[in-house]
Amino acid sequence: MKENKPVLHTVLTPSLLPLYNASDTIVVIIDVLRATSTIATALYNGAKYIIPVDSVAKCIELGQMPDTVTAGERDGRVAEGLQHGNSPLEYTRDFIENKILALTTTNGTHLLSLALNQDAGTIITGSFPNLSAVVNYLTEQNRDVLLACAAWKGRINLEDTLFAGAIVNALQNRFEINCDASRMAQMLYGEAGGNLFEFLRTREASHYRRLSGYGLEEDIRYCLSVDVASILPVYREGKLIAE
Repeated sequence: MKENKPVLHTVLTPSLLPLYNASDTIVVIIDVLRATSTIATALYNGAKYIIPVDSVAKCIELGQMPDTVTAGERDGRVAEGLQHGNSPLEYTRDFIENKILALTTTNGTHLLSLALNQDAGTIITGSFPNLSAVVNYLTEQNRDVLLACAAWKGRINLEDTLFAGAIVNALQNRFEINCDASRMAQMLYGEAGGNLFEFLRTREASHYRRLSGYGLEEDIRYCLSVDVASILPVYREGKLIAE
């Protein structure tokens, strides 16, 4: 008798999300450079929780709450009116522990909002710094999965596709994968081999060029480091918390 496996799909850009059924599904929000890497890092280093919002104005408003840090970017730079940017390296334990982080970003928090509008069953966030935590959770849950890439303003990017490929590679024997986007991502991840940074650099990935142009190569290297913030951010009642 054929084993009934859960189904896994990869959504390479937010504009494709409406083509998929997100209800009763685990949606993994992927924004490697840098939102989901920053989310994992802040929670790993003791943040109480993170409030993701899709507007700078809302983020500034939330900053009036006690012990709340406002942070975010637009086009890779600190958004005007916010205290901090979207660099995971800012969120050390001595800075963020026991604080609330209100966060808005160009792509990642926008995608999370879209997933909510699609009635996603469960929302988690994934990045290379918490790769194993994501893989373990998806394995344990044994439910249908959408790997949702934040991309860049609706355009497919390499780094989010690479992370989706890493997930597909780890879960391919446990899930039904009848999805060309997933296989493409897996092939890209295989081509990258063990050096993701060099892969993005030599392929002149658009977001690599954008961030390195701002002098943020250290951020990029961190965001491509596996399991340095091994924690699972789960969205519950307007907040991302550490599971």
